[in-house]
Amino acid sequence: MASSTYQTSVAQKWRRPVKQRSRLVRRSGPAHSRVEFAHPSEQEFARFLDYYRIRWHYEPVSFPISWEGARVAEMFTPDFYLPEHDLYIELTTMKQSLVTPKNRKLRMLRELYPELNVRLLYRKDYQQLLAKAGYGALEVQHLRKEDVGEILISPVELETRLRALGRKISRDYSGQSLVLVGVLKGITFFLADLARQIKVPFVIDYLDLKRYAGAQPQDRVRIVRDIDYPIEGRHVLLVEDIINTGFTTDYVLSELRRRQPTSLEVVTLLERPLRRLVNLPLRYAGFQIPTDYVVGYGLDYRELYRNLPFVCTLRASVYDIPTPAPDRV
Repeated sequence: MASSTYQTSVAQKWRRPVKQRSRLVRRSGPAHSRVEFAHPSEQEFARFLDYYRIRWHYEPVSFPISWEGARVAEMFTPDFYLPEHDLYIELTTMKQSLVTPKNRKLRMLRELYPELNVRLLYRKDYQQLLAKAGYGALEVQHLRKEDVGEILISPVELETRLRALGRKISRDYSGQSLVLVGVLKGITFFLADLARQIKVPFVIDYLDLKRYAGAQPQDRVRIVRDIDYPIEGRHVLLVEDIINTGFTTDYVLSELRRRQPTSLEVVTLLERPLRRLVNLPLRYAGFQIPTDYVVGYGLDYRELYRNLPFVCTLRASVYDIPTPAPDRV
């Protein structure tokens, strides 16, 4: 107890974040190509952030977390800082053996710096983000029954829940009309079945986002298929297939708000609250699911499995993507 009290007293006096030297190696080109990263996985995550126009700093500061007397004995340096969200992110993709010590350091960091907002992204989280953000489609012959793991949501459960969502939406918008905006492509089945359960007048429109892979710097993020229907002064319901970190939905909402709808709400088939990095006004949700990669009912992995009539997991061996080699600088 005395040791813990001493540690805390020293920490209060000496716990000053230490600014790290810049890792900038280029002054032109995409942001993720200008920095010298310690591991290719970090560069891929930076590319993901660039895609959504999320400002980031790579390893900007180190936080002292243990002391020997008045001397700092151990420090923790989060991989990324997102200033717009005041959020630190640490990746755990290099070695799974590092997960336990990183969790230990993260607990110490949170105890000593309770004001910090910090999240740990595991290997599975990271790989799913990359798969969602632009790795190419597999050939059709790679589709195998043994790839499918556990069925999480059956066709009957999907039908029952969508009927309930349709009733709630119809009550909430009684006497009004709606514009349903679907984000392609995963919402195809969900939007079609949900629309049949909504009893108020509505129109359907779609938008699609450009993937970042191979894009020029000025085109890393843009809506390539915009909605046709004017939404100014209308009640808009954004239809999503799944919400993980919330970055995609947050970007789309910001674009739609500029068009001054009367109201703007979100309905999603699936959500993972524990993955959320961005606060979202999520009004309607179908199911909460675990962290396993899921496919079916419109959801894909590299363009496959959309036509499965249920939502199921994929075996880990399917999405264990080899980490790409770093860009030459």
